[in-house]
Amino acid sequence: MKTIRKYRFLLVAVMLPMLCFSQEQNEAQTKDNFEDYAYMSKIDSFDELLENGDSVETIYKKLGNSNFLNANYDVAVFWYSKLFQLEDIKVASDYFYRYAQSLKSTKNYKESNIWMQKFKAAKNHDKRANLYANNQDYLKNISIPSEQYTIKNLTKLNTKESEFAPSYYLNNLVFSTSRDLETPAKHNNLPYLNLYNAKLKNEEIEKLSKFSEVLNSTANESSTCFSKDGKTVYFTRNNYSKKAFKRDKSGISRLKIYRATFINGEWTNIEDLPFNNTDYSVAHPTLNSSETKLYFASDMPGSLGASDIYVVDVLADGTFGIPINLGTPINTEGKETFPFIGKSGTLYFASDGHPGLGGLDLFSVDLNKKQTVTNLGSPLNSSEDDFSIILDEKEEKGYFASNRNGGIGNDDIYTLTKSTSDCFTFIEGIAIDKDSEKPLPNTTINAYDFLGNKLANTGTLSDGTYTIRIPCQEKQYKLSGVKDNYEDGALFMLTSTEEKNIKNTRIELEMSSKVADVGSDLVKILKLTPIYFDLNSSYLRKDALPELDKVVEYMQKRPEIIIEVGSHTDSREEDKYNLWLSERRAKSTITYIISKGIDNNRISGKGYGETQLINNCKNGVPCSNKDHQLNRRSEFIVIEK
Repeated sequence: MKTIRKYRFLLVAVMLPMLCFSQEQNEAQTKDNFEDYAYMSKIDSFDELLENGDSVETIYKKLGNSNFLNANYDVAVFWYSKLFQLEDIKVASDYFYRYAQSLKSTKNYKESNIWMQKFKAAKNHDKRANLYANNQDYLKNISIPSEQYTIKNLTKLNTKESEFAPSYYLNNLVFSTSRDLETPAKHNNLPYLNLYNAKLKNEEIEKLSKFSEVLNSTANESSTCFSKDGKTVYFTRNNYSKKAFKRDKSGISRLKIYRATFINGEWTNIEDLPFNNTDYSVAHPTLNSSETKLYFASDMPGSLGASDIYVVDVLADGTFGIPINLGTPINTEGKETFPFIGKSGTLYFASDGHPGLGGLDLFSVDLNKKQTVTNLGSPLNSSEDDFSIILDEKEEKGYFASNRNGGIGNDDIYTLTKSTSDCFTFIEGIAIDKDSEKPLPNTTINAYDFLGNKLANTGTLSDGTYTIRIPCQEKQYKLSGVKDNYEDGALFMLTSTEEKNIKNTRIELEMSSKVADVGSDLVKILKLTPIYFDLNSSYLRKDALPELDKVVEYMQKRPEIIIEVGSHTDSREEDKYNLWLSERRAKSTITYIISKGIDNNRISGKGYGETQLINNCKNGVPCSNKDHQLNRRSEFIVIEK
């Protein structure tokens, strides 16, 4: 999980969190009222829900669902696992699916498959279950996509906040961003989204500016598409007029697609489209090449799942036909969203209903045939959310958004370039620990040419095996294995145009022996996922134990270092109480590390309460639960070596 994930502005967390679930839910699912856990409401804490009178089972469901819908998949795993540990409960089968998806996004593919099998047994008529059952080797297939892409983070555009939903506008790139951090006073603590413009020159960003003061409002603006002459724009916005949000009976401001025209240097004639509705969302527009059809995502009545992709005719006089659901095999009971139509008639979209690597994956389907939905594979797709892809007219270059690890912010925009090579060599092998000979799952395998250019990357499966594809040439290549807490492993090889399949390669990685300086934090040295605590709790969370084990392993390897555990709370509750609570958190952390064989003379601890906040969430400042959670942490400071 990223250490900073203040705001999640994706389909599930930006614009389509309100596109929650199918209109055809069974009684058990409807009773759970999933729509209550959408983006525009904050994620409550366990104690807050308990004080509200919710049962433990209901609390686990709510916290699992709300984190799942906000793409906090690792936290969702924690709450769903506690739900399934309860005895004598019966939950809707969709919990199996969401738990499996969350596990997949944390790269726990083996456990994810177990829960997908349970989902299949409980709901065998579900298209998602059948897609999984008919393609259980999907991970291997996705790691070797039919097309090879090179991706690159658009560093000149991205910030620590969210950037996503790029679209072409003449010679510019328009995108949605939360960088302005304009927040509403009453409804929540999350920033509104605005549209920005990136001026391009030779495919490089030359200048960034706000797109339009007229279109940017105090509502969320996102997901634009433009006519070829640049005089018409379609964009997504909350149901908003006369400087006020319009809400449905549940208090949710649904999404609408708006249209505006460019006249005399200004965007004007802003109108919402006739098939919008207060009771459901319509979002993420895209035009076909002839501008006669508009594709979009919606959860309107008749949708198969959380959100489906629709198409509507744009008539010659500017009016519209009747929206048509694209149906199967495109739409599933999950989320299908962020459509884009290539000039060839290929539909590209994001989905969590088709088999993928985790979260939202990118897919394509030829609308002329409409038979096979193809996962675009690694490296476009990752274990996190990958979405809002656009391509040039040749469909060889483009952009997409992702919240994958290694980015600059919460959601980043990436460039993509399709390989022009028509000859490839497939390399199969395994990554192992050099000392123990154990296979290493979740290891990133990168391929480089002799000049150091990155050609491809993939990840090892649960058994440490990998398959990667490189151009077949008479050249030297380097394979590099990268994994947290390990030194990079390397393998050099010479290939030829005749070699199409190389097997039994082996990349050895050695546990890192990097010496931490006095004063440094092992969280950063070992690239640990932050050790978070639940509100008002000093008990170690289950998801913290593997990270603490990494600290133990490092201390065993470096017996000369002595560390101090620093535990912290957020600003909620009384100051003295927070100092007491943080002392308990430090002690529970120390107790666990000592229980693993570390001498108690090598580790001490201190509770700092709320005296060292890492953000502005101090007393009296309204903050989201995720912002507060950043302060409920433990650090491991080296005090002697």
